[in-house]
Amino acid sequence: MEDTKRRRLWNPAVDETMGKEQTSHEQIQSTQIDPRTTAFALTAFAQHHLMQQQQLQQLSTQPNQLQFLFQPYLSMALPLLNAHHNSQQTQKKKTGVRIKSVSPSESTPSKSPPLSTPASYSSSLTPSFNPIVKSALGIHVPNENCCAVCGACFRMFFELFSSLWMPLSSSSSKELRSVSDNKVDDVSLYDTNVLLFYVNGNRVEERMVDPMMTLATYLRDHLRLTGTKIGCNEGGCGACTVMISERDPLSGEIRHFSANSCLMPICGVFGKAVTTVEALGNVKDGRLHAVQERLAKTHGSQCGFCTPGFVMAMYSLLRNTPEPSVQQINEAMQGNLCRCTGYRPILEAFYSFAKADTGDLKVITETGCGLGEKCCKVNGNGNGNLTDLSTCAPYDPTHELIFPPELTLKHTELRNFAMAHDSTVWYQPAHLADLLVLKRLHPHARVISGNSELAVERKFRFIDLPIVINPRQVVELHEFSLDIKRGVYLATGLSLTQMDERIGEYRQQLEEFQSQTLLEAHKMMHWFAGKHVRNVASIAGNIATASPISDLNPLWMASGTTVVLESEERGERELIIDEKFFVGYRKTTIASDEIVKAIWIPLTEKHEHVTAYKQAARREDDIAIVTGAFCTLLDAETQSVKHMRISYGGMAPTTILALRAMEKGKGRRFDWSLLERVTCELASSLVLPAGVPGGMPRYRLALALSFFYKHFLEVARRENITSIPESIESTKIGESIPQDQYSTQSFTEISSGQAEWDAVGRPIPHVSGQKHTTGEAIYYCLHGAFVTSKFASGILESIDASKALSMPGVVAFFDASDVRPGAKIGHGVGDTDVFVEREIRYNGQPLGLIVATDHETARRGANAVVVNATQKKAIVTIEDALDAKSFICPDMHIHSTMAENNGEQVVSDWNKYDRVVEGTIRMGGQEHFYLECHQCVVIPHEDDELEIVASTQCVADVQTEVGKCLGIPRNKIRVSVRRIGGGFGGKESTAPLCAVPAAIAAIKLRRPVRITLERFDDMAISGNRHPFRFDYKVAVDDNGKLVDMNIACLQNAGHTFDLSIGVIHRCMVHLDNVYHFPRVDVIGKLCKTNLASNTAYRGFGGPQGMFATESIMTHVAEQLGMDIDEFREKNMYESSAKTFWGNSLDPCNARRCWDECIEKSDYYNRKQEAAKFNKLNKYRKRGVALTPTKFSIGFGLKHLNQASALVLIYTDGSVLVSHGGMEMGQGLHTKIIQITSRCLGIDATKIHIQDAATDKVPNASPTAASMGSDLNGLAVQNACDQLNERLAELKNEMPEATWEKLVETAYLRMISLSASGFATTPCDPVDFGTGAPGGEMFSYAVYGTAFCEVEIDCLTGDHHLLRTEIVMDVGDSLNPAIDIGQIEGAFIQGYGLFTMEEIKVRPDGVRLSRGPGAYKIPSADDAPRHFSVHLLKGSSNKNSIFSSKVIIFFELLVECGIKGTLEQ
Repeated sequence: MEDTKRRRLWNPAVDETMGKEQTSHEQIQSTQIDPRTTAFALTAFAQHHLMQQQQLQQLSTQPNQLQFLFQPYLSMALPLLNAHHNSQQTQKKKTGVRIKSVSPSESTPSKSPPLSTPASYSSSLTPSFNPIVKSALGIHVPNENCCAVCGACFRMFFELFSSLWMPLSSSSSKELRSVSDNKVDDVSLYDTNVLLFYVNGNRVEERMVDPMMTLATYLRDHLRLTGTKIGCNEGGCGACTVMISERDPLSGEIRHFSANSCLMPICGVFGKAVTTVEALGNVKDGRLHAVQERLAKTHGSQCGFCTPGFVMAMYSLLRNTPEPSVQQINEAMQGNLCRCTGYRPILEAFYSFAKADTGDLKVITETGCGLGEKCCKVNGNGNGNLTDLSTCAPYDPTHELIFPPELTLKHTELRNFAMAHDSTVWYQPAHLADLLVLKRLHPHARVISGNSELAVERKFRFIDLPIVINPRQVVELHEFSLDIKRGVYLATGLSLTQMDERIGEYRQQLEEFQSQTLLEAHKMMHWFAGKHVRNVASIAGNIATASPISDLNPLWMASGTTVVLESEERGERELIIDEKFFVGYRKTTIASDEIVKAIWIPLTEKHEHVTAYKQAARREDDIAIVTGAFCTLLDAETQSVKHMRISYGGMAPTTILALRAMEKGKGRRFDWSLLERVTCELASSLVLPAGVPGGMPRYRLALALSFFYKHFLEVARRENITSIPESIESTKIGESIPQDQYSTQSFTEISSGQAEWDAVGRPIPHVSGQKHTTGEAIYYCLHGAFVTSKFASGILESIDASKALSMPGVVAFFDASDVRPGAKIGHGVGDTDVFVEREIRYNGQPLGLIVATDHETARRGANAVVVNATQKKAIVTIEDALDAKSFICPDMHIHSTMAENNGEQVVSDWNKYDRVVEGTIRMGGQEHFYLECHQCVVIPHEDDELEIVASTQCVADVQTEVGKCLGIPRNKIRVSVRRIGGGFGGKESTAPLCAVPAAIAAIKLRRPVRITLERFDDMAISGNRHPFRFDYKVAVDDNGKLVDMNIACLQNAGHTFDLSIGVIHRCMVHLDNVYHFPRVDVIGKLCKTNLASNTAYRGFGGPQGMFATESIMTHVAEQLGMDIDEFREKNMYESSAKTFWGNSLDPCNARRCWDECIEKSDYYNRKQEAAKFNKLNKYRKRGVALTPTKFSIGFGLKHLNQASALVLIYTDGSVLVSHGGMEMGQGLHTKIIQITSRCLGIDATKIHIQDAATDKVPNASPTAASMGSDLNGLAVQNACDQLNERLAELKNEMPEATWEKLVETAYLRMISLSASGFATTPCDPVDFGTGAPGGEMFSYAVYGTAFCEVEIDCLTGDHHLLRTEIVMDVGDSLNPAIDIGQIEGAFIQGYGLFTMEEIKVRPDGVRLSRGPGAYKIPSADDAPRHFSVHLLKGSSNKNSIFSSKVIIFFELLVECGIKGTLEQ
């Protein structure tokens, strides 16, 4: 059908032209070639050349763009062009006219080669003739004199355009018709039923595809463009960001915008062009886009899973604004999350594209730093150059893909499109009349625009969508206008971003007093979702879905905004959004056959004041806790209230008007009595009951009252009401925060004598950094789906998969009956069911596995499985476990006195202490939120051999568990991983939860099986950081010195052991932090609860212990009236001290880090400035804090402190290194390459690391405890020492030989060029059973201190992190860039832990936070704009590789500093 339509579109125009312009085609007629064929080819050129003249001025060669037009007919047109060209050459030779070629210095050949077909033209044409084809394919030819062949050739194109193109274009327009009345739901009557769009310049046609399949799934599974990542499938993380280009239906202008491809339905890109990260550049061809190059050079990528999304967000901005402001860059990053970097290097890379206030680009050539004038080299504070952008080419906007001419030619933005699929019919009308008929015929069809809410419902609630209507093509819905009497008219086809742009334009045309509602809408829009969502979402969806926590609906209600509705039967009507508009939860007065056509935003009068406020867990891209909007009109003479409108979201099942409070204020003088009357009424009418959905009833009421108070003060300020002196007080925090970034990264530069080839100590970029930015880095996005439990505790009665097995595409179902009897997962203990046999132990526990032909079919099949189970009361909290006496194992102990009394404990007499402080401190859990969820693929081979690729931190663990559960020897199981998209401990022990079920299915089906967890399931299944409760008692002497501590550590372990014992061990031995406790008694309890087994997490229990200690220190100082800083200093460990559990600290650099941080942060002056600020501000306060930390390095289990490595040298001199560590963004492979470089004395470019695999390095310890570079580096060093010893004699014999020659000679002399290295580190653990302290449990400790400054809004609790300075002891850094990046990333992760990340679980154990919609990690907006890291100098470590120290993740504990400042 589509081909027929194409003929209808083209041929009438050509026929008409041939009749009218016969004389214009004499040359064509003489060639005896069908002129229509030529017309097709030349039309493409003319369209591209003239219709996009303004774009072509800036574009370079993009031949692929027009190949679609030439493929069917160019081969027929080329003979004509060749004949014409040769005849012109012959004619010019006769007349002596020289033919102009590409280069003025190049002679024209005597005979031009013929034009070739599109498939081979680029390589076969000589330079003198190539440009004519390039012209036809898209190169701008500004006039006939620059035509590469001759002016006549160009004139021929132009003449054909004149006679052919214009009628053709008008004919195309004539076909843009409405579907026949009452037949609008007949798909066959639409302009097209073929989905046409472009991806990276390549034409894509689909005649049968599920319309609601997401663009991300299509890109990855159908087009194999895996650079686009899927991190959450909710549009909450930005990993899936792509750029979409479209023509505006109203203006025809081309618009580029970023979008979440995980939300965008595939049919939503009809007539559009999609650009993914693969189109920008790639490492293979040695061609990187400026965004990719700068991000890699600033070390802005660690695990890299989020990196393509950041690249595409920035790229989309540059396509619209080649020289953006810093503010625009910050806004463009909304919606993109990173769990690794701390954002500083990402922002540094992107800020380099910005223009400074001076108008100059921020990159300074002399320093190459993206911070411009803020560079530490400029202000003299720098040590070393972490980033050098001086060699980066400037961004050139002319080297970008053009918008596909076919889409312009066909006016796809104005065409009706429909597609019928088995499950869904997609209608995309282009006319309002058709849309209204569709709504009459199908009143309950879902109308989608941004799909931000519906996509999540469909994905995780598996709702059916038989009919979907997309109104984005309807021209009438893109209208906008300004009427001074009525206000601003905005049709609902506009995206929120376009709406905001129109609002901005109209604000400039209006008086300031008229545009207050518009200004508040603009402000609120900034915090509405993320930029990628706003680019596609419509205001109609926000109004119609009637969310009670809507950001904008309270503003519309308070301002009296009118919504324009229209139906086919009743026509147009207007409703004011007032207390009658929202009639119930998610219900409005909009009739089912009506569409939301537009809104009228009224203009404000003089003395009318509108304000709006929102409070969320995270400022950017977060749903509101409470929103409030207020409108007050005063009488100018009497200052009495003419009218007052108060609206709230989040305070009821609907957006509400506080009618009684409004009535209390009406007619009253605007003074303190009005405030009292209104707030009293609000306080009584807005009370929320306990157990209200969303929780926090008292806090929400406090927010509602505070918002009104803010409005009250703002009105008083604007009206200059002197009777309210507090009106001069600012209630807005963060005003002093710069848009820009100020940061310093100081480290020890390498010595001038270090050899060029020696990579150790150099800040070289991550070895996979460029692949991260291009999307070439492969993460094994590996089709099975789990059937999971719906509640946390119960008995499984039966499970019926018959309905699922009857579904097309479902292959098999596996449950506990398919598991070997007695086979369980678990480290040694084996206490975790592969599938539930009888007892359900936590919400989300796997009950079975559906295997299907694709991921989505498997998920839908799993949802169709019928589970019959009986629910029981769940044990959820530590308190529940204590009441039920539910514990995993016997208690753990440490008694410091046993070391001094021959193993006998001395019980403290607490009555003898005069100063004793007691208390309880609780710390919640934390979700890992690695961007790449758990996934694996299992491939069966002969003889029960298995090949497994898993996203894991321990290949040996996966190998062990699969072998144990399936009864297969480990030598038949190969487990490998190249890199993982983040781990943070969450993939240390939990990978078998996916790998074992996948292996069972693969073995039985004899086919490869993949399991890829959705974020929704990953967060429920895999466990988190352990929550703790600490009950303590501390004694202090009269001098402020610690004397004794008794503390109980109660851990919520979840339902099985997992790694909980190791976690509580490390927690217990880190309760000292940096302080000397002469006597300590510790008890540890592992509480067994009905939660997923909590597991390893960055710091492995150490952060919880140190958090408890810092909280105790603060509590003691406050209760005893001591200065906290002096109290800390008095009790810090001195050098060569020993811990209460027996470990030596030599040297102890805790005090050095403390003193240097005080100096670097200008601590005492900052403290005084904060005190002055607090005196001057009533509702805003600032706090500063210093927090020291210590973390001991090594595994708590002695046998894990070992590693092996394999180093292979090939005869060409290249070196392949294999070790047992996983690359997960921490730069381990980069550091190992640097170590190998120094050990072998060769350049790092000769060294390569592939994957970590069990058939190369057996029995590898987990990449955890921050021991990756220590253990594996020492093993590599050991292997290199063996090789150097073998080559030593040869080196002496051939002192001048190159490395390659040396290796070749060694091979010829039969010297082995492979070596297996091995290394261990010492460990003498504590006896936690008896409580006796051990010896040297850990090799050494690392130290750090952080300074934080925070500003808080006392009315709402909102805060801004203003400044952070970190001093970190890392020994002699192997790679300062990687080490600093790890410190920054850990800090921001810790910031999230203490300020916004909250795991929400119902009292019955059902988990509520299962995605970015409910669980918030920090965004780029949360990173401090003053953010500096200093590596402590002169702290060489004799106990590690090349005197370095590992970068332990405890740096997140400095967030106690955040807690401390907030408490101030």
